[in-house]
Amino acid sequence: MTAEKRKRSDYAKMLKQYPDVLRIEQMCEALGGMSTKTGYKMLKDGKIGSVKVGREYRITKVDIIDYLMKAN
Repeated sequence: MTAEKRKRSDYAKMLKQYPDVLRIEQMCEALGGMSTKTGYKMLKDGKIGSVKVGREYRITKVDIIDYLMKAN
């Protein structure tokens, strides 16, 4: 297993307790308890991929893992 696949697998294990599609509050909790204000800014700046459903954002685990892979 390559180092990248191992990292991706570790991040997936870290997010195991969360649903496949997260709300902003869940994403912030999963990323270490950041504020929702910071979370919204990250989404609006395009740092983390998301889909807007009505008035709310939805973020997939894959988008969060991609963000973590770029950050490290």
